Amino acid sequence: MKIKTTFRTGLIIAMLTLAGCASGPGGGIYVPVGGEPAKAPEPPRTSTGEDEAPVWRKSEQPAEAPSEQEPPRTSSPSYSETGEGLSPAALSLVREAEGLLKRGDTSGAIARLERAQRIAPRSAEVYFKLSEAYVVSNQLGSAEQFTLKGLSLAGNDTRLQRAGWSLLADIRRARGNVAGADQAEARAAAL
Repeated sequence: MKIKTTFRTGLIIAMLTLAGCASGPGGGIYVPVGGEPAKAPEPPRTSTGEDEAPVWRKSEQPAEAPSEQEPPRTSSPSYSETGEGLSPAALSLVREAEGLLKRGDTSGAIARLERAQRIAPRSAEVYFKLSEAYVVSNQLGSAEQFTLKGLSLAGNDTRLQRAGWSLLADIRRARGNVAGADQAEARAAAL
């Protein structure tokens, strides 16, 4: 008896669920009766006068030579020429993380550096410090990725680039990638 009741209840729930899925909210789609395709109505006109000036689109304008008064436009690169500086809050977090690293608290240092990275996401210094913290915690893959990100944000700052390439060489050597380490050292020496 109990099995029949359970079976019936389950069957009713399944049927109600399927019935609920069969019809969407808002009912069916209205389709007008008739074989003619519907035509869009004419757009409203504000005036019917013939004396209006024609509208010229930029694409319809004749090509003109650029005037000599305008200076030529130069496009700036999508990256910054110099890395972003550290805000006081981010700098404070980086210093706090350095202290934690000296005391051996790598997870605390990484947490502080990740906060600094959220505050200054375009600062190469934060990424290099994060990389150093990951090296200490023996997470060399993450350390290499953060170093590469820092190098991409270093811009034209040769001091940061040299530090980043040297750090990358050390990380790659620790991972066993001697050829990659030699290339990174050569890049650091070229700066």
